[in-house]
Amino acid sequence: MMYEHFNKARFWKCALQVNPAGYIAYRGDSHGMTETQYNQELARLAVENDINVIGLADHGNVDGVDAVRTIMNERGILVFPGFEIASSEKSHFVCLFAENITRDMLIGYMAKLEIDANNPTHPSRLSAEQIISKTEELNGFIYAAHCSDDNGVLNRKLNHVWKNPLLKAAQIPGELAELKNNEGETYRQILLNKTPEYKRENPIAIINAKDVEKPETLANPKASCLIKMTRPCFESFKLAFQDPESRVRLNSDVSENYYSRIESLKVTGGYLDGVQIEFSEHLNAVIGGRGTGKSTLLECIRFCLQLRPIGKQAQKQHDDIIKENLGKAKARVELVIRSSSMNGKRFTIARRYGESASVKDEHGTMSAFTPADLLPEIEIYGQNEIYEIAQDKASQRRLLTRFLASEQQDGEIRIQEIITKLAENRKKLLAAQEQVAEIEDEVARLPKLEEQLGQFKTLGLEEKLKVVPLLETEKRLQKRAVGEESQLLDKAFQGVRDSLPDTVFLSDTAIGYLPHAESFRKLRAVLDTLRTDAETLLEQWQVKYAAAQTTIGLIAEELNGLLQQEESALQLTFKELPAFEGKTGTEIGIGFQNLLREIERIRPKQTLIQNRQNLVTELIRQRRAILDDLSSLRAERSAQFARTLKSLNKRLAGKLKLTVKPEAERQPVVQFLVNCRLENVAEGRLAWIREAESFSPVKLAEYIRLGSDAIHTASITDGWNVTPTIAHALARLSPEQILQLEELELPDLISIELNTAHEGQENFRPLDKLSTGQQCTAILHLLLLQNLDPLLMDQPEDNLDNAFIADRIVTELRSAKIARQFIFATHNANIPVFGDAEWIGVFEVQDNQAQMPLDSQGAIDVTQVRDKAAEILEGGKIAFNQRKAKYGY
Repeated sequence: MMYEHFNKARFWKCALQVNPAGYIAYRGDSHGMTETQYNQELARLAVENDINVIGLADHGNVDGVDAVRTIMNERGILVFPGFEIASSEKSHFVCLFAENITRDMLIGYMAKLEIDANNPTHPSRLSAEQIISKTEELNGFIYAAHCSDDNGVLNRKLNHVWKNPLLKAAQIPGELAELKNNEGETYRQILLNKTPEYKRENPIAIINAKDVEKPETLANPKASCLIKMTRPCFESFKLAFQDPESRVRLNSDVSENYYSRIESLKVTGGYLDGVQIEFSEHLNAVIGGRGTGKSTLLECIRFCLQLRPIGKQAQKQHDDIIKENLGKAKARVELVIRSSSMNGKRFTIARRYGESASVKDEHGTMSAFTPADLLPEIEIYGQNEIYEIAQDKASQRRLLTRFLASEQQDGEIRIQEIITKLAENRKKLLAAQEQVAEIEDEVARLPKLEEQLGQFKTLGLEEKLKVVPLLETEKRLQKRAVGEESQLLDKAFQGVRDSLPDTVFLSDTAIGYLPHAESFRKLRAVLDTLRTDAETLLEQWQVKYAAAQTTIGLIAEELNGLLQQEESALQLTFKELPAFEGKTGTEIGIGFQNLLREIERIRPKQTLIQNRQNLVTELIRQRRAILDDLSSLRAERSAQFARTLKSLNKRLAGKLKLTVKPEAERQPVVQFLVNCRLENVAEGRLAWIREAESFSPVKLAEYIRLGSDAIHTASITDGWNVTPTIAHALARLSPEQILQLEELELPDLISIELNTAHEGQENFRPLDKLSTGQQCTAILHLLLLQNLDPLLMDQPEDNLDNAFIADRIVTELRSAKIARQFIFATHNANIPVFGDAEWIGVFEVQDNQAQMPLDSQGAIDVTQVRDKAAEILEGGKIAFNQRKAKYGY
């Protein structure tokens, strides 16, 4: 049949009270069709409305079974034959049986249920409870038909029948919210299992199965319901009603959910060579003995998506697994995914060992998107990785950031940009201060040099050598006029050349398909003209520039000649100078010349030093403004984060409590000061930084600039408890270290508290006061919160007790999987069985190679999957039954 290749559970539309052609006469009406016409139209509408299973249920009549079954089976539609029956209390039920049950067998079943063959619509002589019991003995399925109508179980107040555990389902006419009677909400409360006298151990399944008396009724949404099965068959159908909360839905219950999912996986080469999987979009469980490939599968997915684990140990484990299982064979992993961030588009991501991932769109075209673009919030956690997160505050903060709104994440990016800007300001400020210091050192020499000049003047040399300072001034002016000024002008015009319009972006290829291409062509023409005119002007300027350079060169050559003449004349003058104090006249003249040259070089820097100081002042002002912006952004971040935690606390009510202390993690400051290697400053002597009620690195930097006394005063006013020894040591920090101190980012301190009480009064305890299992529990609660991208975990049950897994984690999974994909590798039966995984994959090993054949994939309603799950997760049937007997269940 058409279902034999399905390997994951999904909802199939089932119409469970379809009547054959002759039924309408029972109502005294007519549809005007022959039996063949009726059946053909019924089949056509079943296909058109995507109905996969028909439950045939005439009143005590099975004559039309074979004709309906034949035409439906030809179209791949399964038929569960059966009949409607009235109990001795005149309460109506529908009995359905396996798809292979013949008409003759059905007649025998009706006899056993004491339906009068001569009056099949009359009530049976059996009570409702007897009918329910006998149907079970016949391996059939029974539900309470139109339970709220005149002949329904609820209308007749048969609460003892309603509470019978063998009665698995009840049919209502529409949505549960619409269900009312003369007593108000009575029926609805009973169906919700909230009425004491009707209270069942397990809630009843609610279905829609409107009587189909004419083919067109089949199109009515209230004529069918949704039953989850892997491959539709009667055994899987019955099993679905053992877990109706997960496997039975009304058509009106199902809303469209949009989220990402990994649709399929294929491995070529390596330990998982040949493994192919089509995952469910809901809950997936990978099971198998130790070493069969469960962890390898999840790490291969992480590898393909180019993701790295958070913890160091998890990173090492990931690398070892990939190297061992993919590296030796240069294996390749391929994933087909649907991306919520790309509006549900399908992509294929592939990666071979030693290479980067490639991405193709649904048309097979190479895409520029990365895996991170397609699944930005996917989460994959290996063995014990949750435990690592539970031990690390930074990992916990990173985990919580995925709940931040986009504007909050943008704010975080802005903060990092501001910190980068602050670091750039520091470099500029230090460079400017260093230049000021260098200039100040040189200018400080000027008084001494001028004093020396005065000594030369006492020798009567000033008149004879008055031309020397004038020549030095000319040399300085010549250097600027001939070289620097013309070069600056040339660079400016080169900038103009580089900025000329380039209209390649407006080519016909680029704009030809646009609706207003002609307007862009006009723009292109104007820009082309502007470029041509500018090039003409530049050429004209180039001619003038070349001519000017020639003239400048001639003038410079002339000036150099004049200067050389003056220098030669000076040399003669130096020789004529009288010797003095053992120095020749020439030595005295050269000394005087060098002194004037040095004074002439330094004197202009008196003006430059003020400009440099103005630059330092401006950079300091800019830094203060940047710090103010940073303070504002940090305050907004803390406020937004607090609002996010408030929202999260509502969603985690009764499980977790999250609180935030803004910028309270001060270890970065402690570590920074320790790394500065100040005398007598060890980490233990900086405990006051952590203990201070109010602390800011910027404030500390401000006190350090004021000196040790100011730091010590802060110890009193701000409650910092800084000893004089530490204050003196901090005052010796270099200017660069003080600036770096201002730039330190102090993370918010997140407190996670878990409610350790399973029942009754809540008892919240902080993470660091919990056992290993409780810490992992707290982190798991966060991971299970809604996310549009998948969550993959390797053995999430590690460090957790079974009771907690069943009571909390699996309960959350059953509701969360409707709107998110989960893929778990597990040894715990509660996750795939109680969690009702839509896909279970069983790993085996043959010839040192992992195997997962198609018949080892499916939900728990697939016999082979169920048997292997029982063997792997429960130790087999004998072990399970022994435990069951010993527990007394």
